[in-house]
Amino acid sequence: MKKPIQLIAILLSLILSSVARAQETADRLLPRIGIKGGLNYSNFFINDIDDKNSLLGFNAGLFAKCPITRFIAIQPELYYTTKGSEVTYNNVFAAGAARFRLSYLEVPVLLVINLNENFNIHGGPYVSYLLDGQVSNQSSADVFDFERNIDADDYNRMDAGVALGAALDIRKISIGARYNYGMTTVGRQSTFAGTTYTFPDAKNSVFNIYLALSLN
Repeated sequence: MKKPIQLIAILLSLILSSVARAQETADRLLPRIGIKGGLNYSNFFINDIDDKNSLLGFNAGLFAKCPITRFIAIQPELYYTTKGSEVTYNNVFAAGAARFRLSYLEVPVLLVINLNENFNIHGGPYVSYLLDGQVSNQSSADVFDFERNIDADDYNRMDAGVALGAALDIRKISIGARYNYGMTTVGRQSTFAGTTYTFPDAKNSVFNIYLALSLN
């Protein structure tokens, strides 16, 4: 009598365990939607990336993590982010330094690889739309007033590049770091006093750290 009861108990235990594992797998494959935000460390670069003239900024927005398997997911995001740099110049008109502060609406689409339950690496393309561009200037001559004469129309409205990062996932919270490498020139071509120039003739470089919270 005891053996059939023990056998039934073992079978029930196996069934419940299988159901629990199946539910856990199903939960992991459900899309997750959440909010994220953090700090930016931005700069401009031409050929080599230099952190001497970096600016501190921030990012904030939304994300959706859509699992394909337990180990791979696609993660589109939409957020507001600041970029920019301090640029020194020395040309025929004047010498000085200009501080550019740019704000973008950014959309990266990332491939997420879960190395284990708590750690992932991610990467993919991003595209951004310039919302606003402000500049302050300290110059050796008052030949050109940056604050008055440079506005958002003097920059390329679109920015695009590649994002690479890593994140630590603890239940519904993620702590991550990411680097965005721009591939589009920030400034548009302009003409001043008969001279054609692109200023800033550089691309965006942004390192950020962030905190993300899943809402489901």
